Amino acid sequence: MNDLRSWRVPLPQTAVKCAATVVLAALAVLSTGDPQLVFLAGIAALGAGALALRDLLAPVRLTADAEGLTVVSGYAGKRRVPWPDVTAVRVDERQRLLMRTRLLEIETRDDLHLLSTFDLGEDVRDVEAELLRLSARD
Repeated sequence: MNDLRSWRVPLPQTAVKCAATVVLAALAVLSTGDPQLVFLAGIAALGAGALALRDLLAPVRLTADAEGLTVVSGYAGKRRVPWPDVTAVRVDERQRLLMRTRLLEIETRDDLHLLSTFDLGEDVRDVEAELLRLSARD
């Protein structure tokens, strides 16, 4: 049995980031009379563009099968981790003020990978359950 599961950034989310990049870049170009607005809109366009580019270069953030998982590492690299090197898979849930955040934590012997619903396109609790099933942990 060689189940292969993968989780990726939802396409509509990538499209919104691309559209935001275009709008912010246009705002910077059209605001030549206001240097502060050009600067702020330009920086925002670069940030949104960097996020959109990462989604385009590495849309699949996590892949798992019976032998291990492959997780995005760095900006757009990939790292293969066999199950014996995975020390913990858990969901970290925090509430601050009115915001609740949930992150999937994949802890390996030498690293910690944090993934959100925005990275995976699914609720992190469902991904955690699937990873635990694939790793054959009790």
